[in-house]
Amino acid sequence: MKKREFLLCLSFLILLSIGYFYLSVVYVDLFSFSLSPVKAYIKTGSAVYFIFGSMIFFAGLLLLLERRDPSKTLAWLLILIFLPLVGFLIYLVFGRHPRKQRITRKKKALNNNLYPLDCSLYQSPLPSNTEAQEKSRLIELIYNNADFPPTTDNEIQVLTDGQEIFPAFIEAMEKAQKHIHLETYILRDDDIGKTIADLLCTKAKEGVQVRLIYDGLGSRHLSKEYLAKLRTAGVEIAVFFPVKLPFLHRKINFRNHRKILIVDGSTGFVGGANIGDEYLGKNPTIGYWRDTQVRFKGSAVHFLQRIFLQDWHFITGKYLENNFTDLFPQAKTNGEHIVQITASGPDSQWEAIMQVYYYTIATAEKSVYITSPYFIPNESILTALKTAALSGVDVKLILPAKPDHKLVFWAAMSYLEELLESGVEIYFYHKGFIHSKVLTVDGIVTSIGSANMDQRSFSLNFEVNAFIYDQETALRLEQDFQEDLRHAQKLSLEEFQNRSLGDHFLESIARLFSPLL
Repeated sequence: MKKREFLLCLSFLILLSIGYFYLSVVYVDLFSFSLSPVKAYIKTGSAVYFIFGSMIFFAGLLLLLERRDPSKTLAWLLILIFLPLVGFLIYLVFGRHPRKQRITRKKKALNNNLYPLDCSLYQSPLPSNTEAQEKSRLIELIYNNADFPPTTDNEIQVLTDGQEIFPAFIEAMEKAQKHIHLETYILRDDDIGKTIADLLCTKAKEGVQVRLIYDGLGSRHLSKEYLAKLRTAGVEIAVFFPVKLPFLHRKINFRNHRKILIVDGSTGFVGGANIGDEYLGKNPTIGYWRDTQVRFKGSAVHFLQRIFLQDWHFITGKYLENNFTDLFPQAKTNGEHIVQITASGPDSQWEAIMQVYYYTIATAEKSVYITSPYFIPNESILTALKTAALSGVDVKLILPAKPDHKLVFWAAMSYLEELLESGVEIYFYHKGFIHSKVLTVDGIVTSIGSANMDQRSFSLNFEVNAFIYDQETALRLEQDFQEDLRHAQKLSLEEFQNRSLGDHFLESIARLFSPLL
């Protein structure tokens, strides 16, 4: 930060602190009636005001020096101002993660040296007159962003809900001969969770190397008995950032949101589905659960494997000394689908998935179809969507009509009016809960993965997506999209503008917090 910028920031903080001082006086006077035992001290103790002012100054200085996104900085400053003491504590718990930031920086450095793959071996010339040629700059962007080249020898199977996803999981794992690598955000101790656990135990006892990564927040309710059963059978388990204070869990940052399954280094799955009964539609409140997963066979699996192994080393410190060819066997398929895996997270130099979303939408020529359970775009994505629609591109967005997180839903609603005004068509899915994270553009390129169309997935969580350059797959997913539209209701601009004043107020408040959601 330049000297002039620093002085301006310092001046701003001084003025802010003065205002905060007087605001804290108001707070103390307002609530002093409830503090009668120490009323005399509060009335005469200017130290209280000084402490409040010091808190905002210290936290505000850190925020400005970190050069965060301005909207995020403003959101935190509003919290600090209007919730003096509580806001400061919230900031310390949720806003500052210096230890985790140091750790993830270390992971970023290690990733460059762990399980290196000779990308030149995967960079076959793209077939001429193919969809990939039309999106060659997108392919180059992904490669330069995260060192993931396109692979051209893949077989693909799209799975559209739990009734297809879990049988495919089970079938693949039952055939495992050497290893099973499973990475998930949510793992539940319920019927499907126990079925998966029993199968993992069986394969481990057969001599298959079984490794499991689960997120400490998403899977915080796993029982000790469930985990003990797995460990006793020989399953190796790694927990990603365990949550030690469950009552402060709601929006802790740096979560592993990836959903990956790799079997013998030759079959891989990636998508939006975690492991729990709700994904089979067994939650009576939610009902049918719509999700999308993709199954690969081919060289793309090697890059899912590399992501898993890097995460495994990050958590356990263990570098697998297996024969490299066991982990990355030569692909033996007749597939010709072009697939490019990409990952992003706090350990990435760039917000890779967000940048690819932006570029794909901004360069669309015919159509952009998006399905996302959570929709809190940053300014780049918002501008790309509006620009695409205004330029005549057919832009459609499907969101769930039944939210599972109210605050996130209200924040999402606050972005819809300007999208509707630009010509984006928005639909609310009513059949159940739609959890798919799918982007299809121009009937050519498709993204399927774990990343939502929100700021948390863009910058705070560890995510993984597969980008597929193939008309056949795009057509299949567009058919799924059209089927979803049959169970969705279109939102009109007039209808949205006539919503109640209360809804409008809730949306406006939630939007202030959207960078933090």
